[in-house]
Amino acid sequence: MKLNVSRTEVWAASVEDRPGGLADKLAALAAAGANLEFLIARRLPDPPGKGVVFVTPLKGARQVKAATAAGFQKTESRHSVRVEGTDKPGLGARMTRALAEAGINLRGLSAAALGRKFVAHLALDTAEDAAKAVALLRKMA
Repeated sequence: MKLNVSRTEVWAASVEDRPGGLADKLAALAAAGANLEFLIARRLPDPPGKGVVFVTPLKGARQVKAATAAGFQKTESRHSVRVEGTDKPGLGARMTRALAEAGINLRGLSAAALGRKFVAHLALDTAEDAAKAVALLRKMA
């Protein structure tokens, strides 16, 4: 099984919890030519009326400038690993078991399969955990 494993930078922004709040943030990125591969947004319980959006990747000075102007910041506390490969039954279980057995705790995981391919984004607590996860998952390939 071939897995493409890499570190990725995640950008986050606060979002007004109202119709169009997320669309406004995404429009700023689109206007700068961003072609997002990963996006997750959710409402926050505190404070009321707020949400958060996470995106990746942002490439080049133009996209970074637009993201910063729209309130995005590169996350320093979320260390992300991107895994892409051919989808196989049980692959997610094997990957998460291998990470667990290596003592690596996941902060979060988002994944999707489309046809025969999958992509997963793993969130880890530290840069060291992310580096260990990359090395381990590359060995699995």
